[in-house]
Order: sequence, then C-alpha cells, then structure tokens
Amino acid sequence: MKRQRTLRSIFKSLFLLVCASLFAAGVVRAQEAGGDIGGGAGIFRPKNPETTRRRTPGIKPPTGRNTGRTSGGGSRPAALPPEVIEERFEDALDEGNTARDARKYAEAEKAYRSAGQLKPKDWRGWYGLGNVFTDQQRWEDAEKAYQQAATYGNLNADIFVALSYVLVQPRTSGANAKRLADAEFAARRAIQIQPGSAIAYDRLGAAIEARGLAVSDIEQAYRRAVELDPEFAVAHVHLARLLRKNGRASEAEPLYRRAIELAKDAPTLILIADALQSEQRWSDSEPVLRRALDLDGRNPSALFLLGRMLVVQRNYDEAEQKLKQTIEISPRSFAPYYVLGSAYLRTDRYEDAEKIYTRSIDVAGAGERKQLAGAFGLEGVGDGYMKMGRANDALRAYQRAQQLDPANTGLQAKISRARGK
Repeated sequence: MKRQRTLRSIFKSLFLLVCASLFAAGVVRAQEAGGDIGGGAGIFRPKNPETTRRRTPGIKPPTGRNTGRTSGGGSRPAALPPEVIEERFEDALDEGNTARDARKYAEAEKAYRSAGQLKPKDWRGWYGLGNVFTDQQRWEDAEKAYQQAATYGNLNADIFVALSYVLVQPRTSGANAKRLADAEFAARRAIQIQPGSAIAYDRLGAAIEARGLAVSDIEQAYRRAVELDPEFAVAHVHLARLLRKNGRASEAEPLYRRAIELAKDAPTLILIADALQSEQRWSDSEPVLRRALDLDGRNPSALFLLGRMLVVQRNYDEAEQKLKQTIEISPRSFAPYYVLGSAYLRTDRYEDAEKIYTRSIDVAGAGERKQLAGAFGLEGVGDGYMKMGRANDALRAYQRAQQLDPANTGLQAKISRARGK
C-alpha cells in the first residue's frame, strides 16, 4: 500500500512537470506592437488598421447596408460607384476595430472579411483579420491573413512585425525550419522599411533565438532595441531572459526590475510574467499577473497565465475560475481547455475532464488532437475510469482517443481490456 502511494506521488510530480512544459507551448511569447496599448486582448496585440473615420469611443459604427454585407454572405456588391465601395469598406473596418476592441471576435472577423471582399487588394482588411486570429492564438489562420496583407502592403512595417511574431509561435506539429527562417526575413524586412523601429529589432532577436542561432547575434538585436527605445519594457524582458538562460543571472535581474518599472499596461506585464514562468518562477509571476488583471480584468492571456500558475501550485478552485473565464472570452483558443482538463484530471474529476477535452476537439489542430488523445488527455481519463471500476466509461474515452490518434497502438490494448471487464 505504501509503495502504491509512493508511485502515485511520483506520477503526480511527473505529471506536474510534463504539464508545465506542455502548457508553455500553448502560450504566446510576445509584446504589444505598433503603439496600440490600451486594453490589449493578449500579450501581443498589433494595432488596429487605420480608417478615415474618427468616431466617438464607445459608439458603435453604422451596420446593415453600410457595412457592405449582403444576404448572400457579404460578397462584393456589383456595379457600385467607387465612392460607395470606399465608404462601405471604411465602415466595415471601423466595425471590425470596434468589435475587436470589445473582444467580440466573431463579429470582428465577419466585419474584416466583409472589408476584404469589398476591396481585396487593400491590405487593411487582411491585416485586421490577422489581428483577430492573433488575439485568439489561431496561428495558421493569422499567418495566411498577414501573408495576404503583406502582398498588398509590402511597405508597411507593422505587417511584417506581426507576421514575424506569428511565424515563431510554437505549434504542436513541431518547429518548421522554413517558417522560422521566414520569421527572421519578415523582421529584417520591417527593419529595412523602418530602420529606427525598436520593436522590429526585438522581433529579429526573437526570430534568431527561435532558430537557435548565435547567442551574440540574438543579444545584439535585443540590445539594439533597448538602445533605440530605452523605455521599451518588452526588449528589456527578452534580453533579461536570454542572459539568464545563458548563465548571466546577475545581469538579467536589473533588466527584469527595470521592465517591471517601465510596464504601464497589461500586455507588457503579461510578457514579463510569461518570461518568469518560462524559467519556472511561478510565484514571482503571480503579483505581476494580478497587477495586469487590475488594469484589464478580462485579458484572456493574463487569465490563462494566472490559471496555469494556479494549477502548478495546486490551487485548483481559483484556477478553474480563471480558466473558465479565459474560455468564455476566447473560445477558439485550445490551450485553456487543455490546462483546465488537466486540472480536472489531476483532481480525479474524470467526467469534467472528459467534457472539457471533448469541447476542445472543435478548436484543436492536428497536433493538438494527438495531444488530447494521450496520457494527459482522454487516454488519462479512460485510465481514471478504469481505476474507479467504470469500464464502460473508460471504453468510451479510449475509443474517442483512438479516433483522435489512430496511430496510438497502446490504446487498442486498453480498449480490449475495458471490453473484457
């Protein structure tokens, strides 16, 4: 019996470490871009595409016939005068910006798509669409939208900064060497367009770091960003993390402290907390995240990171609350579902874990579905049911896991075992 308790304790400790590393892959590493700081929806929030409208904040722009939408799904109206198309395009952009700022992502996506249909060669509709996908961590969709924006706005540095950011995001299918090389190219293109851009140099450092290239080149890029803008807290964080990772903690700590002093907005505070969590400094990240939520109580990235930290620290009740809020605000982001499911799994709430994992299938990519099928997903749920003597429930969980990952040979043996009970 004592040996069983010891094994159980070891399993939970290993589970904690594995989950912490898996969660890290679902979190953005980023900064606020382009000066649009207030009320950022995530850690990285590119500014909205500009319109010719200057509406009163909080007043919703006109909808209906002036948005350019039609009953047939929003296709471009035929034979309209150019000035009418322009007006409807600007209204659609304005509506998209307003909806995005309110975190009404479905409405924002619809409005930006309408703008793109009205003027397919205007980069702003595609850029706005990419921003909405970035807010929700829908990296592949964001990449496609920004690539389209870059085709029509190849002299706009903000597009290439955003594209570079999206391209370095970890994806469960694994790192793609070409994608990371493209991220470096996009950052260098942004610098070419705007040589004095601190954020472009910061993105260059991040891209080079993601590629695993020379530390000296990475450090040079981050230091150039700090030099160009000494008030740019984000670059201080990235440089600090690089130095600490390379055994130069004494140089890193003053940069972290300076970043916290400089941080005036939720997105930058979230970035600092994310950097601390990447170093397993969970307790240090908590006050930073709570300060971010004081500034922006519905920021999904702050809620997610705090929820993740609370899971690691075994404060499951508050973790559940924060992660449910994250899902409510950003329902198409996979990571909070997976973290919440793991919290349920670790506390033997197998039915709740099965429900949340099942909900996440609709928003999971191919690699994420394989993750859902594994030992820390539905397979783990099945194992829990078997431990409780609920063979029929275990069979259901195992079969669903097999549907998600047919190549998992171990599942077939467990299915046979459950059927034999």
